[in-house]
Order: sequence, then structure tokens, then C-alpha cells
Amino acid sequence: MNSSTDTNVSLDIAVRPYRSMDVSSPTPWSRLWESTKAIATLDKLLLLVAIGVGGFLRLVNINTLGYNTDEAVYAGQAAGIVGDPTLSQFFPIIRAHPMLFQFVVSLGFLFGVNDLTGRLFSAAVGLATIYLVYKLGSLLYGPAAGAISALIIAIMPYHVVVTRQLLLDGPMTFCATLSLYLVARFATEQRPRWLYAAGVAMGLTFLTKETGIIVIGAIYVFLALCPQIRVRLRDLVISIACMIGIISSYPLSLIFAGGEGTKKAQSYLIWQLFRRPNHDWTFYGTTAPFAIGLGVILIAVVGIWLLRGERTWREQLLVAWVIVPVFFFQLWPTKGFQYLLPTAPALAILAARTLALWSPTLEEGRQRLGQLLLRRWLKPVLVGLLALTLIAPSWSLVQASVSDQFLAGSGGVPGGREAGLWIRANVPVGAKLMTIGPSMANILQFYGHRKAYGLSVSPNPLHRNPSYEAIRNPDQSIRSSNLQYVVWDSFSASRSPFFSNSLKRFADQYHGRVVYEQSITIEGPDGSKVAKPIIIIYEVRP
Repeated sequence: MNSSTDTNVSLDIAVRPYRSMDVSSPTPWSRLWESTKAIATLDKLLLLVAIGVGGFLRLVNINTLGYNTDEAVYAGQAAGIVGDPTLSQFFPIIRAHPMLFQFVVSLGFLFGVNDLTGRLFSAAVGLATIYLVYKLGSLLYGPAAGAISALIIAIMPYHVVVTRQLLLDGPMTFCATLSLYLVARFATEQRPRWLYAAGVAMGLTFLTKETGIIVIGAIYVFLALCPQIRVRLRDLVISIACMIGIISSYPLSLIFAGGEGTKKAQSYLIWQLFRRPNHDWTFYGTTAPFAIGLGVILIAVVGIWLLRGERTWREQLLVAWVIVPVFFFQLWPTKGFQYLLPTAPALAILAARTLALWSPTLEEGRQRLGQLLLRRWLKPVLVGLLALTLIAPSWSLVQASVSDQFLAGSGGVPGGREAGLWIRANVPVGAKLMTIGPSMANILQFYGHRKAYGLSVSPNPLHRNPSYEAIRNPDQSIRSSNLQYVVWDSFSASRSPFFSNSLKRFADQYHGRVVYEQSITIEGPDGSKVAKPIIIIYEVRP
């Protein structure tokens, strides 16, 4: 055998350390599914079920509630891109994030700006992610694992609720998962073109939302811990160059926008680095596991132990993809409900690996009967039980329920659209409003087409979003008739009781007259139904 052949053989052994996990080698689960033509189609049937159920969960009641503040901002940016003369007054195009997805949404706004189009784009990206997770799971562990992982991500409450909203995290998760898939293709085939393509996908991940760049750390950890995955320095440099080439379109757009664009970008960077924590350190531990699914996490972790004898680079890649973002965002002071979404596909695949590949050790005389029962009944039952634990909370989350509590990133804001439309119809053009904070101000500006200021916006530029204007002297603004309306809402009040009380004091001091009130029905202490205001608009006079 010549030297080149020897090299190829050694490389193949290094990349594929065991054959039982290779996609081309049958596993106990894959042998069952491929035993007949009818059974061989089960993985594709399960994929179709995943896409169908996933699409239903993402579309049902999708526009019952109006936008939350982030959705209003991104939709306002998209409207500004197409030159909407009204919304461009309130929402500058250049803000804290790159604008790839906003640009995509703006294509839909060419036919008219509304709050449904953006959410439909996001739901479509969510469905595309389901298929991508199927491809990745199939690549790593075979078609059965791919189909199960697609089902898990399709009905996972975390992914469902985020991809029903016009947020950047759903599209960013799609691009990050594409990067993960391309890295896995490179590790499997050792062809440089897949590494170059991964660089391009990482660039798109950044252009969707700059926090997605964190997964580069996961790729670095993976390559550092897997010496059997051989990367030539030249190929690594080319891949990084591809990523930088894609990313460069963002700073170039700021330069072409003139000095104002670059100045705003610098202001956003300073604000992001020095902004105050918005949640305590327990936030992710008390929210993310329940949104992902405790069963998914448990099965993924237990599977790593049960299949420890068959551990390869595949698990190292997926685990790094989870641990690096979790570690970073746990340390990062700013925490958001949707920030850990890129870890969801990797967790879904790890859980699917356990369900598809694990078989218990049985005594010799019981192997045939035990394996038959395991293959035909136990694993499908486990998949079904896990699906039930996910689809029940997902179904609950997509119901059009109205509450006075709101977690940023978890859905629309009750009453915001209705209050904004009332403002558009009844408040004179040119009138200005004061809200408790910028969150409600963004919603009212999108729907009401009137300028709104947040009382809680700090006058210190280091402590506020550069897009927001502070009210330096609310008393003077009201006395000089520069502010004519004051808006109180329960969502902002629960987060900022001090500014809520301050706003009510201004309403009382300046003869505030209630001109609009949005209420919901809740259960009182005695069990009776009572109306609770969630948005109140006061007209104030000097």
C-alpha cells in the first residue's frame, strides 16, 4: 500500500473512531426502522408530523396579542428600511443590532406595514430550523435520531414561543445551527469546503444578531479538545476570512450611512458594555430549563452517561455548543429569556441520541425478547411521553390568555395594540406622551404614531439606550405643554414601582383625566371576578 493510501486510512480512523455510531453503519434502532420498506419511512413520517405540529403551534393565535417592545422596534426598523414616512420618525434604522433579519422583513413591508408579516417570517424561519435539526441529527446519529430531534425542537416551548414573535433570536438560532451542521460535515468528511461554508454561516449568524458570535467559542473548544479532527492552518484562516468578509458588510453600512451611523454604533457598544444587570444570577436556572423541557435536559444528560462507552467527537461538539453560551450569558450582566435559544437544537439532538441509540444490557437468554420489546414498544413510548411533556406547555403558551404579568421575550403585550390604535384615532397629531419606561413607549409609537418618552430613561448616556431620549424635567415639560398625555401600565409598574409612583404623582398633580382604560378580568381574593386595569391613559393640563 502506498503512502497516500496509508494517510487516508489513518485519517478515516481518527475521524470515525467507532463504526457503530457512523451514519452508514446500522444501529439497533436504525436496523429496526430499515427492516422493511414500510418501517423505513417512519423517520420521514415523524419528520412530517414534526413540521406539521410545529407549524400549527407557531401559527395558531399568532397575532391575537400585539407586539411587545422588541418586536415594535424591529418592525419599526424594517419599516424605516422601506421608507415608511411615519414610523421612520420614531424608529431609527441603526440601533443596537445588525439588520439582516430586519431587511428580510422589510421585503414583506413593501406591500404594507402590519404586525402580522414579521411574525410570519419568524415562524417560517422556525420551521426551517426544524428541518435543519433533522438533517444535523441524521448526519450525526442516523435518521431515527434526526426525526426524533426534529420532533423535540418542533414542540419545545422555548423554540415555539420565541419563533412566534418578531425577534432576532429565532433567525440567529437558525444561522447558528447551520454553522453547527457545517462544522459537523467538516468533522465527518474532512473536506475544507465545509469549514469555509461554516465561516460564511457564522458571518450570517453575526449579521442576524451580534451575540451569536459567542458560538465561535464553542467551535474553538471543540477543535481544541478533539485532536483527531485535523484542521490545516490555511483552511482555518480562509474560514475566518469568509466570516469576516460577511461581517464586514455591517460596519461598511455604518460608514456609508455617514458619521452619525458610526457614532450611534459606538454609543450602543458603550451602553451594552456598561448597562446595569436586569435580572439576578438565578434567572436562567429558574426559566430556561422549564422552557426547554426538564425531560429533554434529563434524557440528554443521562444519555451521555449511559452511552459513555460510545463517546466520540460528536458529543464533544454538541456539549461545547451548549456549555459555552450558557457560561457566557450566565456571567454577562444582561440576561434575556431568549438568549440561550441557540443551545436548544444541540440539547434536542443529545436527547434524541439517547432515545434512538441506547439499549439496556440484558442476560443472554432474554436478549431476543427484551430487544424486541424495546425496539417495538419501549422507545416509541418514551418518545411519546417526552412529546407529551413538551406539547402540553407549548399548547398552553400559544393560547390567547391575557395576564397582568409579562416576561420580556416570552410573548406579546396585552392591551398595547388596542391602546396604540386608540391613540392614533383620538390623540391629536403632534401630541406627546410620557410612559413609565421605554418598553410601552415603543409599543405606543408603533401602533399610535405619536411620540412617547419613558420617564425611567436615565439622563446619563452611559445608562440608557442611545435611541431613547430622557425627560430631563417632566414638570417643566408638562407646564409648557410639551407633554399632553401620561400613560401608566401594569407591566412596567411591576418592574419599576418607583417610576410608576412618580408617573401617578404627575398625573394627580397636573389634573390628569382618564381618557382611556384597558382592563383584564382576574380572580379576586374571595374568588370573585374583578376588573384590573393594565393600561391607563391620562390627559394632563398645566
